[in-house]
Amino acid sequence: MSFTLDAVSQRYITDSGEIVHALADTSLEVPAGQFVCVVGPSGCGKTTLLKILAGFLRPTGGQASVKGSPITGPSWERGVVFQQANLYPWLTVRKNVELGLKFRGVGAAERRETGQRSLDLVGLSGFEDKKTYELSGGMQQRAQIARVLANDPEIILMDEPFGALDALTRERLQMDLLQIARERQKTIFFITHSVEEAVFLGDRVLVMSPRPGRVVLDENVEISKTYGRLLPGKELRSTPEFIDLRDRIADTIYTGQAPA
Repeated sequence: MSFTLDAVSQRYITDSGEIVHALADTSLEVPAGQFVCVVGPSGCGKTTLLKILAGFLRPTGGQASVKGSPITGPSWERGVVFQQANLYPWLTVRKNVELGLKFRGVGAAERRETGQRSLDLVGLSGFEDKKTYELSGGMQQRAQIARVLANDPEIILMDEPFGALDALTRERLQMDLLQIARERQKTIFFITHSVEEAVFLGDRVLVMSPRPGRVVLDENVEISKTYGRLLPGKELRSTPEFIDLRDRIADTIYTGQAPA
């Protein structure tokens, strides 16, 4: 499912009455099935943009649309994966994963079948009846991703989902996410502070400037086309193309403007 931002901007009024221009006019078209990664300095409006796409926040200017229809609020068709797993500790892993389906009125048998497929997909088979606090941080994130996948949204919005994980777990989940993206052909909007993660995962990388945030670089990632993502992660990250793009994006974040 595609989405469009048409001159979207966001201003906040602080408790002291100050007007903060968080997001400058931003226009963007993302086709169905594209994996878009967004990077930029803290406070540049990345999460504000995601909240607008999720329907949690109405922009003060412009319009966000999905397949031509304005976004007016949250929808199960746009699943959100947060930095913290925000699972319900009093429920089992299975019941957490099935929760969205239950809210939508899906029958028990179908919920169980769909939830199990999602758990299998993220590698949590055998942990269905565990409570979430019995899982490691990486496994909790897998459970959160499974919960989103069970709802089968067309668009998946991810706000630094691997930021709090150790390096090894993070790399494993990156590979899992790439596999899911290939198999499910979802449109993914992925926020990260890691330039390397953005280049490794994305079909396209957006770099945002300091506040008020705006897109200063919109780069298609050709590395996956060159190597077909067949190289192991470490080898792919060491190719000249990967290093060149990583450094160019890092320089753009540092300077706040696209390279000449």
